[in-house]
Amino acid sequence: MAKTDQLSLSKTAELSAPDPSRWKALAFIALAQLMVVLDATIVNIALPSAQHALNISDGNKQWVITAYALAFGGLLLFGGRIADLWGRKRTFVVGLLGFAAASALGGAATGEAMLLGSRALQGAFGALLAPAALSLLAVMFTDAKERAKAFGIYGAIAGGGGAVGLILGGFLTEYLNWRWTFFVNIPFAIVAASGAYFVIREPAGTRNRSRLDIPGVVLSTLGLVALVYGFTRAESAGWSDALTISMFIASAVLLSAFVFTEAKVRHPLLPLRVIANRNRGGVYLSLGLAIIAMFGLFLFLTYYLQVVKGYSPVKTGFAFLPMIAGMITGSTQIGARLMTRVPPRLLMGPGFLTAATGMLILTQLDVSTSYGTVIFPAQILLGLGMGTAFMPAMSLATIGVEPRDAGVASAMVNTSQQVGGAIGTALLNTIAASATTAYVTGHLALGATNPELLKLQAMVHGFTAAIWWAVGILVTAAVIAVTFINTGRPGGGSVAGSSTGGDVEDEVRIPVVAH
Repeated sequence: MAKTDQLSLSKTAELSAPDPSRWKALAFIALAQLMVVLDATIVNIALPSAQHALNISDGNKQWVITAYALAFGGLLLFGGRIADLWGRKRTFVVGLLGFAAASALGGAATGEAMLLGSRALQGAFGALLAPAALSLLAVMFTDAKERAKAFGIYGAIAGGGGAVGLILGGFLTEYLNWRWTFFVNIPFAIVAASGAYFVIREPAGTRNRSRLDIPGVVLSTLGLVALVYGFTRAESAGWSDALTISMFIASAVLLSAFVFTEAKVRHPLLPLRVIANRNRGGVYLSLGLAIIAMFGLFLFLTYYLQVVKGYSPVKTGFAFLPMIAGMITGSTQIGARLMTRVPPRLLMGPGFLTAATGMLILTQLDVSTSYGTVIFPAQILLGLGMGTAFMPAMSLATIGVEPRDAGVASAMVNTSQQVGGAIGTALLNTIAASATTAYVTGHLALGATNPELLKLQAMVHGFTAAIWWAVGILVTAAVIAVTFINTGRPGGGSVAGSSTGGDVEDEVRIPVVAH
C-alpha cells in the first residue's frame, strides 16, 4: 500500500512539475503573438498601394481593415472556448497554419473579393490563435516570479507589436510591394507552429470538456460583430446614420441576451465568474480604454508624419522606434521586476498616467513641430507607461482562473483590445474630422488666403483635439485600475488558480499584502 501511495505521489509530482521546455515554448508563443498584433497595423501602410493595384473603390477600402476586425473580434470568445475544449496546443497550431494559408491567399489576391475574403479568414484563425497563446502561458507558468518574466515579454509584444507593424509595413511597401505585408506572415506562422508542435507540452487536466454552448456562441458572435461594425461604420457614415444606430441597438440587445443566457445555462461559453471578479473586470475595462487611446494615436501620428512632415513609409515606421523601446523597457525592466514586489494597481495606475503625460505632450503638435523636442519624448513616455501597465494587466487577466476557464479568460483580454481598437479608431477619427471641419470653416470666414497651409493646419488641429480626448481616456483607465483592482502582490510561490483551480479571491495561498 505504501509503495502504491509513493508511486501515486511521484506521478502527481511529475504532472504538476513545471514543463522544462516552457521557456522555449514562450519563444514560439511570443512569435505568434507578434504576428497577430503587427498584422493589425502592417496592412494600414500598404492599403493605398493595394487599393490602386486591385481597383478597390474608396467606399470599399475600409473593408480591408473591417473584414479582419469583424471576424477577429466576433469570434474571440468562441476561439477561447474551443481552446479550452479541444486543447490549447492543438488550437494554437491549427490557428497558426490557418493564418499562414489566409495570408498566402491575401498576398496572391487578384481582385477585391479575394483580398477581403483572405482578411476575414485571417481574423477567424487569429481568433483561434490569440486566446490559445495567452491561455498556454497562463497554465504553463505557475511560479509567480517566472510568470512575471514571461508576461513581461508577452506584454511588451502585445503593446509594441502594432508599432512594429508600422515599421515593417513601411519597409515592405517601399522596397518590395504591398503583397509582402501578407507573405511575411507565412514564415512567422510556420516557424511558430513547428516549434509549438515539438516543444509545447500542455499541462494535464486543464481542459474543459463540457458541451459547447451554441446559443452563447451565436449571441456573442453576432453581438460583438454588430458592436465592432457599428463603430467602424460610424467612422465613415457618422454617428447619426440609421444603420450605425441600428447596429448599436442590435449589439446591446444581443449582448444582453448573451449575459442572460450565460447566467442560465449549465455549461456557459463565458462563465460569468470570469468577468464578475472585480480584479479581472478592472483589467478588461482599463485595458480596453487604453487601447482606444493608443490605436487612435497610431493613425494620427502616421498621417501627421507622412502628410504634414512628408516622411516616407519607411521613415514613418522608424519614427515609432522610441515608443517600441519604451514599451519593451517598461514591460521587461519595470513591470516584470516590480510585479512580485508591489500590487498590480500600483503599476497599472501610474503606468497609464505616464502614458497620459506623453499623450499630453502631443497636444502641442503644430505644422512646424520638431520631432526631437515633442514627438520623441512623448513616445518614450507613452511606451514606458503602456509597457509598465500592460505587463501586470496581461498576467492579472488570467491569474486565479480555473484552468478549464483559461481560454475564455484569455479571449476576454483580446476582446477588450479588439473592441477598444475599433472604438478608438472610429471615435477619435470622428472627433478629429469634426474639429478639422470647424477649423476650416472658422478660418475661411476670417479670410484665410493660403488654402494648402490652411488644410495642413486644420488637419493638425483635428489631431490635437482628438488627442486631448485620448489623454482623458488614459486618465480614466488609470482611475479604474486603481479603484477596481485590489489584489495584493504575488509572492515567489505558485500562482493561485494557475494550475490548480480557484479564483483571485483564493489568493491566500500566495504571500499577499492585504489592501
